[in-house]
Amino acid sequence: MDIEYLLLLQRFREYINDFLTPFMEGISLFAVTYLTLVPAIVYWVYDKKKGLYPLASLYLCLGINATIKLTACIYRPWIRDARVVPAGDAIKTATGYSFPSGHTATAGPIYGGLAKVFYPIRKWIAYLLIALLLITGFSRNYLGVHTPQDVVVAMLESMIVLYAMDRIFKYVENDPKKENLLLLFEFLFAAAFLVYITYKPYPMQYVNGELIVDPRKMMNDGYGDIGVMLTYPIARFIEKKWIRFKSVGLNWKGLLTAVVGIAVYVAFSVYLSPYLVAQFGSHWGKLLSSVVEVLFMIVLYPALIRLFFNREEKENQSPTKE
Repeated sequence: MDIEYLLLLQRFREYINDFLTPFMEGISLFAVTYLTLVPAIVYWVYDKKKGLYPLASLYLCLGINATIKLTACIYRPWIRDARVVPAGDAIKTATGYSFPSGHTATAGPIYGGLAKVFYPIRKWIAYLLIALLLITGFSRNYLGVHTPQDVVVAMLESMIVLYAMDRIFKYVENDPKKENLLLLFEFLFAAAFLVYITYKPYPMQYVNGELIVDPRKMMNDGYGDIGVMLTYPIARFIEKKWIRFKSVGLNWKGLLTAVVGIAVYVAFSVYLSPYLVAQFGSHWGKLLSSVVEVLFMIVLYPALIRLFFNREEKENQSPTKE
């Protein structure tokens, strides 16, 4: 049934001569490239807590999603059925196993988390974000790289993580001293996930003497995704204990902060991340790339913000109450 649905969408793509394919490719690619900058800018510029919530949810969701994906080891639709032909260049970014969808598990915590944050302030922004989330999930089906269940489970996964993180944030707000313990638990779980995906057995199916899917290639994204979950507790602990920056605000300083942050992140994505992968291999290079990315988002750039913009301001909150 799931394959028939993808074939129906495939016939529709052919009928309209791939008119919607570039749009679907663009919104899908954005989810796993620069979408993470949106909550980061909220974190740096607008409201520290409102930006941290979707970021923390994202990092947790990615680690969990990678572990589920490398446990289920479900092959991609075109491997399961040769009639499925992915649209455009979508196959290039469709790495790893199929279930659940990594793109959806990335978009879910960000779009969903920001929708929750902005709903009391600007409802139309929340509705727009939810629409973008639904379109992103659908785009994975439309492009022929994920089945409906891949997307639906990733959506459910995102909602569960967002709910859990919301409860955690409220719990920590009422009892700030417990945050360090929760961060330690997250770090230990991420470390256990990393050991698990490294040493667990994987399917080794051959056709005409050739391996259908190389598990080592399937593990690449897992190292990167679990890497962000592993690094976040460390980054959060460092920031709240020693950095304690304040969001710059919606002013010229905020605009400058956003522009510079975007430029640095783009440079990292284009130059440093591929360099790390080339030097350390697809597994550890991706993990190191994730470590650098999270440290930049949560610690390093906020440290610069405090140095240049918060230097002479008194902190209104103690380290344990942020």
